[in-house]
Amino acid sequence: MFNILKIYHLFISHSWSYSPHYNTLLEWIDRSNIVFSNYSVPYTDPFTGKTKAQLQEAITEQIRHSSIVIIAAGMYVSHSDWIDYEIRTAAAMGKPILAVKPWGNERLPQIVQDSATLIVGWNSDSVVKGIKRLL
Repeated sequence: MFNILKIYHLFISHSWSYSPHYNTLLEWIDRSNIVFSNYSVPYTDPFTGKTKAQLQEAITEQIRHSSIVIIAAGMYVSHSDWIDYEIRTAAAMGKPILAVKPWGNERLPQIVQDSATLIVGWNSDSVVKGIKRLL
């Protein structure tokens, strides 16, 4: 009998000014038994030099190829037009949205509360279980 390997196609929404959250999420997923492709905007190619329309198109394409969108749902989300765009795009495409509530946060931005398919706590076990649950 063959064991088919499941590959998770992940888009982790982030802002480079809050990259520690992104890096922690990526580290947790890396250490898990999840095999994944990372469709996040890469640090090595942050889509610089593009117009707003070109950036939207590039981000939309990354989300289109993903099977889940992960949001580090700190309150900074409410101050980022790009993260808002990513959430709205994922929701419009019917992509499940996993919101990860950073440790110590008691409130979540309204857009995250309204759009998240699942909200989990800020720990590796919750994030990995959340990804598997949604896919």
